[in-house]
Amino acid sequence: MRFFLPVFCWFIVCTVLFTWPGSSLPKTSWLDKIWFDKWVHIGLIASLVLLGAWGFYRYRNRQLALRTIISLVVAFSLYGLAMEYVQLYFVKNRSFDNGDVLADVMGAIAGGWFVWWKWSRNSKGEQG
Repeated sequence: MRFFLPVFCWFIVCTVLFTWPGSSLPKTSWLDKIWFDKWVHIGLIASLVLLGAWGFYRYRNRQLALRTIISLVVAFSLYGLAMEYVQLYFVKNRSFDNGDVLADVMGAIAGGWFVWWKWSRNSKGEQG
């Protein structure tokens, strides 16, 4: 299970960041103008998909199925949605944000697309 240690550790980091109290977060107006919060969500979730795919790739002896990538995209999209509900009901000064859910889904899709693109390029190179 050592192949999944990076995604497990990053999952914990993401959970801590998503459940950080809102009063501790910086309030900077220029960050709002560039949608910094949404880019953070995209990056965190995309990283989870990438690390999860890397774990499966290594665990399965350098084999990766498309259904595994899709499963990771769906699982981490649902994780992002669940974290929004956790923020709404359990974290002080945080709320549910549809934009964050959309950013999480976009991050999962972007991470899944990158993994698929990279994997398909590598698998074509190995065959030819």
